[in-house]
Amino acid sequence: MAEGVKHDYHLVNPSPWPLIGSVSATIMAMGGVAWMKGLFGLEQGTWWLFAAGLAGVLYTMVGWWRDVVNEANQGDHTPVVSIGLRYGMVLFIASEVMFFVAWFWIFFEMALFHEARTLSSIEEVRTAWASWPPHGVESVPAWNLPLVNTLTLLLSGTTVTWAHHALQQGDRKGAKIALGLTIALGVLFTSIQVYEYAHILEHKYFFSEEAANGGLYGSSFFMATGFHGFHVLIGTIFLAVCLIRLIGGGFTAQKHFGFEAAAWYWHFVDVVWLFLFAFIYVVFAGAGGH
Repeated sequence: MAEGVKHDYHLVNPSPWPLIGSVSATIMAMGGVAWMKGLFGLEQGTWWLFAAGLAGVLYTMVGWWRDVVNEANQGDHTPVVSIGLRYGMVLFIASEVMFFVAWFWIFFEMALFHEARTLSSIEEVRTAWASWPPHGVESVPAWNLPLVNTLTLLLSGTTVTWAHHALQQGDRKGAKIALGLTIALGVLFTSIQVYEYAHILEHKYFFSEEAANGGLYGSSFFMATGFHGFHVLIGTIFLAVCLIRLIGGGFTAQKHFGFEAAAWYWHFVDVVWLFLFAFIYVVFAGAGGH
């Protein structure tokens, strides 16, 4: 903290990261459009513009978070600033909750009110939506790989809590072991989901010729579970960075909000998966599979 400062607030020094991050995100978005549809005279499939934007975003993330860590080590994160950081993380998780509400909403709407589509004047649509899942769609067995992944995430929630408690008690060795186990379980979850997706696509559960009208089911399934899988990947990286910092001597029993925020995020990921498993795999899918 700068000498002579008599207040509890942190006045951030001028930073290049907001500008660099905004420009990079814009380039990445335009690059994504060019990659998928073509843009600025670039042919569809041109990926380098997206890659350049992504590299800029990743560079911004590393540089910005490095600066935040340095600020904490310099004593700029006073109790008042720490409360602000906690509020920020809570609001971020709340925004993520609403993000997933959108995917649940469309899946619930289709599952609960699919009969409304039987009023269509198109015979194929009426036939397809007379049942849930739509005719020809084969739902994923909930009690196989999805159950294994559920147990995996529940166990990881236990190990990350163990790591947090160990750090609070000053047991750095125990915290490292528990955090390493959590990361390994995160990698296991992602690996199982990749295998599950490959199996779904190989056997055409959702997009076969018989399931000609099952696109909404398949799209909503992949969006909900896929974005959750992406969040697991991000959370695993988050925890891996915390482990690196812990091994490097970072964090103390009293000050470790970086790890605490990662643990909150991981518990959020756990809870979302429980809802996904209960409703998308069991309640609204398992009972209607063909």
